[in-house]
Amino acid sequence: MDDPTLSDLLRQFGLSDKEVDTYLTLLEHGEAKASTIAEAAGVSKRYVYSISEKLEERGFVSVNDHVVPTTIRANPPEAVIETLSGNLDQMRPELEARYSQAAPQSDEFEVVKSRVTVIKRIKSLIGGAENELSLSIPYEHLPEVADELHEAVDRDVFVLLVVTGVDPLVDLELDGVASVARAWRELMPTMVTADRISSLIAPTEMISRSNSGKQAIAFTQEQLSPVMVGSFFGNYWPSATEVYVTEPGDLPGTYTDFRSAVLQATLHLRAGLPVSARIRGRPVHSDSETTEIDGRIVEVRQGLLSPINNDFPVQNALVVETDDGTYMVGGSGAFVEDFEAEAVELYVDEDAETEE
Repeated sequence: MDDPTLSDLLRQFGLSDKEVDTYLTLLEHGEAKASTIAEAAGVSKRYVYSISEKLEERGFVSVNDHVVPTTIRANPPEAVIETLSGNLDQMRPELEARYSQAAPQSDEFEVVKSRVTVIKRIKSLIGGAENELSLSIPYEHLPEVADELHEAVDRDVFVLLVVTGVDPLVDLELDGVASVARAWRELMPTMVTADRISSLIAPTEMISRSNSGKQAIAFTQEQLSPVMVGSFFGNYWPSATEVYVTEPGDLPGTYTDFRSAVLQATLHLRAGLPVSARIRGRPVHSDSETTEIDGRIVEVRQGLLSPINNDFPVQNALVVETDDGTYMVGGSGAFVEDFEAEAVELYVDEDAETEE
């Protein structure tokens, strides 16, 4: 087994992928303004400030907010290691004391009886999402979770949103709360799934009334959450009307969430850019190990943007033409495609631009 990288070790201490990227960028600069770190790490300045506060609390950095402009300085490695070691030493007695008090639990299910608790669970799922979030909620109750959605978008979470019980032809306030949003006149259950692992489903009445007598279910189950996502895309997403789409992101860009890569590829291709992809993953129909393919995207089959052109509701795929042949690439759990992607780098094919 390969030795863990610095990034892997930092994740073991609870840092998210974006936190790791931001911290490593800070290490390289030593001390810098938030705008410099944001540009280098590929995140927003607002998110750098938010992450820096968390990193400062854990002893990784120091935020110099007494100067103008504010700068962020990476603490010396020996100080960081000393802090982490001290935290581990403090944890040991508590871990040993609690070890036998709880049975191992791989899956979590919770029946939620209170509307207030449902909203708290939804906010928690949004706040904890790192890669992808799908959410349906009555439009009149969107303001209750709007701040959390803004923060999720700011940290580059791919957010698919259906607002219900509202006319899609009216002017809706959706800028910055989603990557793609749809609206539906009908009310549907409130559903949220974060990173295809944790989900919640609540009857419409439970969100609309505080004393409905209805119950919601929240669960963390890797086998069941994809079923929720499938229901979201298969039953509700096609019925709603597209009302908001984010602007295309800058290229080159790397995506660990495959649907986000599909969205960006679609937006750039529709803008007339020749887009290529460098994809790390594995062949679907063989036992070959992880490998890489690189080529021009000649087609996208997707159900994220109108007009939809996929073959079945959950299909989102890139068709990539390489020197070795043409491959259809899918995301996690791909079974009809040729290749299952783990990470996708999209870039503009400059040679193709020159030829045109």
